Amino acid sequence: MVNKRFFLPLALLFCATTGFTDNPIVQTCYTADPAPMVYMDTLFLYTSHDEDITRDNFYTMDNYKLFSTVDMVNWTDRGIICAGKDFKWFTDNAWAPQAIPRNGKIYLYVPLNNNTGAKIGVAVSDNPTGPFVDPVGRAIAQEGQMAIDPTVFIDDDGQAYLYWGNGNLRMVRLAEDMITPTGSVTSRIPLQGFIEGPWFYKRESIYYMVYSGSNQRISYATSNSPTGPWNFKGYIFGNPNIGTNHAGVVDYKGRSYMFYHNGALPGGGSFKRSVCVEEFTYGPDGSIPSLTMTKQGPAPVGTLDPYKRVEAETIADSRGLKTEDCNDIGGGINLTSINNGDTLKVREVDFKDGAVSFEARVSSSGNNAKIELRLGSQVGTLIGTCDVSGASSWTTKTCDVTVAAGKHDLVMKFVGGNGDLFKFNYWKFNPAPTGTIDQKTAGKKAGGFDVSLVNGANKVLRLDFSQAAPQQPLTVDVYNLSGRFITTLYSGLTRESQLMLPLNNARMQPGVYMIKMSLGSQVVQVKSISMQ
Repeated sequence: MVNKRFFLPLALLFCATTGFTDNPIVQTCYTADPAPMVYMDTLFLYTSHDEDITRDNFYTMDNYKLFSTVDMVNWTDRGIICAGKDFKWFTDNAWAPQAIPRNGKIYLYVPLNNNTGAKIGVAVSDNPTGPFVDPVGRAIAQEGQMAIDPTVFIDDDGQAYLYWGNGNLRMVRLAEDMITPTGSVTSRIPLQGFIEGPWFYKRESIYYMVYSGSNQRISYATSNSPTGPWNFKGYIFGNPNIGTNHAGVVDYKGRSYMFYHNGALPGGGSFKRSVCVEEFTYGPDGSIPSLTMTKQGPAPVGTLDPYKRVEAETIADSRGLKTEDCNDIGGGINLTSINNGDTLKVREVDFKDGAVSFEARVSSSGNNAKIELRLGSQVGTLIGTCDVSGASSWTTKTCDVTVAAGKHDLVMKFVGGNGDLFKFNYWKFNPAPTGTIDQKTAGKKAGGFDVSLVNGANKVLRLDFSQAAPQQPLTVDVYNLSGRFITTLYSGLTRESQLMLPLNNARMQPGVYMIKMSLGSQVVQVKSISMQ
């Protein structure tokens, strides 16, 4: 985690302060020392936490944070799940963690008390999100100076191994309780260029030790035994632009990922780091390729469902935002420090056949606070604007949206007056009704209708009502899959049991379109059609 022998100045900002990128993966705070863990269908990422205000020009780290994802692009902030003060023997510095599941429990290994003699402790929880508690009230490993950066692995035979160290790589076996060391500590294990930050795991028949090596370059070695000897294989990343680096490696949904940290966020540096991730592919011989730190990060491996509650702290990229503990019903985390021009992006939002409204759970808003909903980018197609003004306490605000269908990145741009605009807990869209509107759904006033498309020399959209429709104001609008309005096919009263709407002169090129039908002010049906 920390190399006390040298610190490099921040040479550059890894990503620009304008425009969207997906690395670093957390923008609301500084994070370091990534420790990924797959549990059931979710990837959990434990990190150390560089505080915004640095004390004594040194690493200022008081607690541990947790983030999670199911798609590798949208990350949910789970808050602070453990802190140094949760250990009775804590004096200072909560450095690089690692978590591992066993026997229905999650074990979180942490190095504490660097200024007074670093030691390895463990906290235990019944689930990945905590709460974590210290089961023994003391350190479980030390053995000499700089007992930092623990990494734990359970082999196929059930034997658990704990490695750690700075300059001096050490190892001890753990009992099945994952707390009690068994046997003596093996010290000064030979590992070429080893400085700190070991990450120990096994893939197929090969044992891997990934670590910060010469000049803090992420390096790796392999062995055919969990205790070595370790054969140096090469460098994964080049020299970092800050004083440290720390890797974490995991497979998730059939793909392999390398986590690391740098100083890419605005204001970042050696004491204010940020976690990033890259996807990679092992060679046929199990080798790890050389990697480049990118702004883009990995491709998505899933989609986000906008019709279920989405926590506002679920983010692919953001600008200007912070998180805090939430005092709304249910607790959790909410967004805060939302100012005019700040943005939030989520990726791979699957609107399917289309959304017609949006709702946001907000609080502490003044008289001029809005959320612009845009597709693709902060200057992309505007599908709606939600006025969230006047919510002194937690309130759900709603607005209509232009039909948005298919998969898109969604950007929320916050606009309004000066200062903090509001607090933001969660959001969701509401889908357009689809399929035939029957009498039970629509009632006698609306009637029901089927929609069909007649392709041929003369293209026609045919609406077949389930009964002779009473005179009602009917509007039939066309949108493309980006939610952009194309044309109105019909606006008038319903009179007959069938309505034929010619499409040849409707400015519709071959492609897929969304047809939105409204009776009065109510959207009653949205259908997709394919123009050949």
